[in-house]
Amino acid sequence: MIINGIKIFTMTEEYGVIEKGYVKIENGKIAEVGEGERTDDENVLYESGFLFPGFIDGHTHIGIAEDSLGFEGDDINETGEPITPHLRAIDGINPFDRAFGEAVAAGVTTVAVAPGSANPIGGQICVIKTDGRIVDEMLVREPAAVKFALGENPKTVYHGKNQSPETRMATAAMIREALIKARDYKEQLDKYKASLAQDGEDEETKPDFDAKSDALMGVLEGKTEAHFHVHRADDIATAIRISREFGLRTRLVHCTEGHLIADYVADFAKETEGGVFLGPYLSDRSKPELSNMTFANPGILAEAGVTVGITTDHPVTPLKYLPMCASLSVKSGMAKEEAYKALTVNPARLLGISDRVGSVKPGLDADLVLFDGDPLEMFTKVKRVYIDGRERFGGEC
Repeated sequence: MIINGIKIFTMTEEYGVIEKGYVKIENGKIAEVGEGERTDDENVLYESGFLFPGFIDGHTHIGIAEDSLGFEGDDINETGEPITPHLRAIDGINPFDRAFGEAVAAGVTTVAVAPGSANPIGGQICVIKTDGRIVDEMLVREPAAVKFALGENPKTVYHGKNQSPETRMATAAMIREALIKARDYKEQLDKYKASLAQDGEDEETKPDFDAKSDALMGVLEGKTEAHFHVHRADDIATAIRISREFGLRTRLVHCTEGHLIADYVADFAKETEGGVFLGPYLSDRSKPELSNMTFANPGILAEAGVTVGITTDHPVTPLKYLPMCASLSVKSGMAKEEAYKALTVNPARLLGISDRVGSVKPGLDADLVLFDGDPLEMFTKVKRVYIDGRERFGGEC
């Protein structure tokens, strides 16, 4: 199909903003983008409004913290032990959680779903589309990252159990211990594979399978990102310290006091080609480490040169309010163009999925949102949402 007559925010340097143009969709992909009109198709739609790539939230718990349910729908944290990198968020997601439909209606088409932050290492994060019935068919990337957590959450959970970690020192030490064990496991496995190629199979030298170390190998190899839950400035510094020690490709999540050490965060982000997922801000200061929470944080860090994605941390802030969070960041000083990037191309790059989503250009998934105006304006409405070229909201849906 072809959509004509729209203002297109491509989120690319090549195409920029097209004041009045068209997008051609073929087989679930964007086939063409350009100025003017195209009519060489049986299915031509004439529209008005602002067309964006589908919005992306890089840190949520949608589907594993289900709407309107208590324990039955809560699969975020496995608190029987503090180090659980082998757990996979994909195994806890219910695609029929009503929050998915609300996300689509708000123009959010891709999300990262993470385990919670009760454990120093919580498990594996996956990236999925927000439309579907079977999570395996919604996948964009899995595993996309491993979840680490510093600060109050692990301390609080395990203090209540009279179990380590009860301090920030112990939390960091347990993370280091797990990474060192995984590094040793990888070295043993590499030696075994080398001897296997040379001498044939030898069960005596084969290391016993270690599910936890195996799950961390991709992080140590740089194939999988590390997402660190951090709020306070000192916890941010600890995440950076550990990341440098082990050469991790880290994304800082929440980074609530990042504005207090913006230059330090910017240097690290530049060093690792990384960035931050900031938020949630549309909530109260529910614990001491949120005392310096401010909507000015995204603008300050973006101005410092950090690649910023804005997150709701759903269900802390419902995912459908993601555009509002960006709007309030602009109100607090963030440049509007940076806010657009924080909803689209930036989270795509930070999640390693920019070859699929996050901008409007040929070859990418046809995940598109048509608004009747600027999506950062309070009264703007979503007109149509396409995911993989199929209309999932608006029109006849």
